[in-house]
Amino acid sequence: MKATLLLCDSVQAVGGKLYILGGGWSIAGPAPITMGLAVKIEVPWNQANQRHKLKIELVDDDGQPVALPAPEGKKPIVIEADFEVGRPPGLTPGTPLDSVLAINMQSLPIPPARRYEWRMSIDGHPDEAWRVSFTTRSQPASA
Repeated sequence: MKATLLLCDSVQAVGGKLYILGGGWSIAGPAPITMGLAVKIEVPWNQANQRHKLKIELVDDDGQPVALPAPEGKKPIVIEADFEVGRPPGLTPGTPLDSVLAINMQSLPIPPARRYEWRMSIDGHPDEAWRVSFTTRSQPASA
Protein backbone atom coordinates (compact mmCIF):
# COMPACT_ATOMS: atom_id res chain seq x y z
CA MET A 1 0.00 0.00 0.00
CA LYS A 2 0.94 3.61 -0.50
CA ALA A 3 -0.07 6.30 1.96
CA THR A 4 0.33 10.04 2.45
CA LEU A 5 0.03 11.92 5.75
CA LEU A 6 -0.26 15.70 5.84
CA LEU A 7 -0.42 18.02 8.85
CA CYS A 8 -3.00 20.76 8.57
CA ASP A 9 -5.11 23.13 10.62
CA SER A 10 -8.31 21.24 9.80
CA VAL A 11 -9.45 18.47 7.44
CA GLN A 12 -12.69 16.89 6.25
CA ALA A 13 -13.27 13.68 4.31
CA VAL A 14 -16.30 13.98 2.03
CA GLY A 15 -17.18 11.74 -0.89
CA GLY A 16 -13.76 10.10 -0.98
CA LYS A 17 -11.91 13.43 -1.10
CA LEU A 18 -9.95 15.36 1.53
CA TYR A 19 -10.77 19.02 2.09
CA ILE A 20 -7.73 20.55 3.78
CA LEU A 21 -7.41 23.93 5.49
CA GLY A 22 -3.96 25.27 6.32
CA GLY A 23 -2.09 22.20 5.12
CA GLY A 24 1.60 21.41 4.97
CA TRP A 25 3.03 22.98 8.12
CA SER A 26 5.75 21.54 10.35
CA ILE A 27 6.18 24.12 13.16
CA ALA A 28 3.54 24.92 15.78
CA GLY A 29 2.96 26.04 19.35
CA PRO A 30 4.11 26.62 21.99
CA ALA A 31 0.47 26.85 23.12
CA PRO A 32 -1.65 23.68 22.99
CA ILE A 33 -1.92 22.66 19.35
CA THR A 34 -5.06 22.26 17.29
CA MET A 35 -4.25 20.19 14.23
CA GLY A 36 -5.65 17.99 11.55
CA LEU A 37 -4.07 14.91 10.08
CA ALA A 38 -5.08 14.19 6.49
CA VAL A 39 -4.51 10.58 5.45
CA LYS A 40 -4.80 9.16 1.93
CA ILE A 41 -4.25 5.44 1.45
CA GLU A 42 -3.89 3.83 -1.96
CA VAL A 43 -5.10 0.26 -1.65
CA PRO A 44 -3.89 -2.19 -4.32
CA TRP A 45 -6.56 -3.93 -6.38
CA ASN A 46 -5.75 -7.32 -4.86
CA GLN A 47 -6.25 -5.95 -1.30
CA ALA A 48 -9.70 -4.46 -1.95
CA ASN A 49 -12.77 -6.00 -0.30
CA GLN A 50 -10.64 -6.89 2.75
CA ARG A 51 -10.71 -5.30 6.19
CA HIS A 52 -7.45 -3.53 7.12
CA LYS A 53 -6.30 -2.18 10.50
CA LEU A 54 -4.76 1.27 10.72
CA LYS A 55 -2.76 2.57 13.69
CA ILE A 56 -1.34 6.08 14.04
CA GLU A 57 0.69 7.04 17.09
CA LEU A 58 2.46 10.19 18.21
CA VAL A 59 6.05 9.79 19.39
CA ASP A 60 8.60 12.31 20.66
CA ASP A 61 12.12 13.00 19.38
CA ASP A 62 13.38 9.99 21.36
CA GLY A 63 10.86 7.69 19.69
CA GLN A 64 8.86 7.36 22.91
CA PRO A 65 5.04 7.47 22.90
CA VAL A 66 3.57 10.86 23.80
CA ALA A 67 1.06 10.41 26.62
CA LEU A 68 -1.62 12.73 27.94
CA PRO A 69 -3.23 12.76 31.38
CA ALA A 70 -6.41 10.67 31.60
CA PRO A 71 -8.62 9.60 34.51
CA GLU A 72 -6.87 6.20 34.57
CA GLY A 73 -3.37 7.74 34.36
CA LYS A 74 -1.26 8.85 31.40
CA LYS A 75 -2.48 7.45 28.11
CA PRO A 76 -0.48 7.37 24.83
CA ILE A 77 -1.91 9.28 21.87
CA VAL A 78 -2.94 6.47 19.51
CA ILE A 79 -5.56 6.45 16.77
CA GLU A 80 -6.85 3.09 15.59
CA ALA A 81 -9.38 2.36 12.87
CA ASP A 82 -10.51 -0.36 10.50
CA PHE A 83 -11.03 0.39 6.83
CA GLU A 84 -12.10 -1.49 3.73
CA VAL A 85 -12.48 -0.36 0.14
CA GLY A 86 -14.65 -2.07 -2.41
CA ARG A 87 -14.21 -2.37 -6.13
CA PRO A 88 -16.81 -0.30 -7.94
CA PRO A 89 -18.50 -1.90 -10.97
CA GLY A 90 -16.82 -1.27 -14.29
CA LEU A 91 -13.42 -0.29 -12.87
CA THR A 92 -10.47 -1.55 -14.88
CA PRO A 93 -8.90 -4.56 -13.09
CA GLY A 94 -5.61 -3.62 -11.41
CA THR A 95 -6.67 -0.05 -10.62
CA PRO A 96 -5.60 1.01 -7.10
CA LEU A 97 -8.42 2.29 -4.87
CA ASP A 98 -8.31 5.29 -2.51
CA SER A 99 -9.32 5.47 1.12
CA VAL A 100 -9.20 8.80 2.96
CA LEU A 101 -9.32 9.63 6.65
CA ALA A 102 -9.67 13.02 8.34
CA ILE A 103 -8.50 13.31 11.95
CA ASN A 104 -8.92 16.58 13.86
CA MET A 105 -7.48 17.18 17.32
CA GLN A 106 -8.27 20.12 19.59
CA SER A 107 -5.74 21.74 21.92
CA LEU A 108 -3.17 18.96 22.32
CA PRO A 109 -1.18 19.97 25.43
CA ILE A 110 2.19 18.64 24.34
CA PRO A 111 5.47 20.08 25.65
CA PRO A 112 7.11 22.97 23.74
CA ALA A 113 10.59 22.99 22.20
CA ARG A 114 10.43 19.36 21.03
CA ARG A 115 10.21 17.41 17.80
CA TYR A 116 7.32 14.98 17.31
CA GLU A 117 6.33 12.45 14.70
CA TRP A 118 3.09 10.78 13.72
CA ARG A 119 3.82 7.17 12.70
CA MET A 120 1.34 5.02 10.86
CA SER A 121 1.15 1.27 10.38
CA ILE A 122 -1.34 -0.77 8.37
CA ASP A 123 -2.11 -4.35 9.34
CA GLY A 124 0.79 -4.18 11.81
CA HIS A 125 3.31 -3.13 9.15
CA PRO A 126 5.01 0.29 9.52
CA ASP A 127 6.67 2.12 6.63
CA GLU A 128 9.22 4.95 6.78
CA ALA A 129 7.11 6.84 4.21
CA TRP A 130 4.07 6.75 6.51
CA ARG A 131 5.39 9.40 8.89
CA VAL A 132 5.02 13.15 9.30
CA SER A 133 7.02 15.28 11.76
CA PHE A 134 6.59 18.65 13.40
CA THR A 135 8.39 20.84 15.94
CA THR A 136 6.87 22.86 18.76
CA ARG A 137 8.28 26.33 19.39
CA SER A 138 9.90 27.28 22.70
CA GLN A 139 7.97 29.26 25.29
CA PRO A 140 8.77 32.98 25.00
CA ALA A 141 11.11 34.31 27.70
CA SER A 142 9.31 36.12 30.52
CA ALA A 143 9.87 39.87 30.73
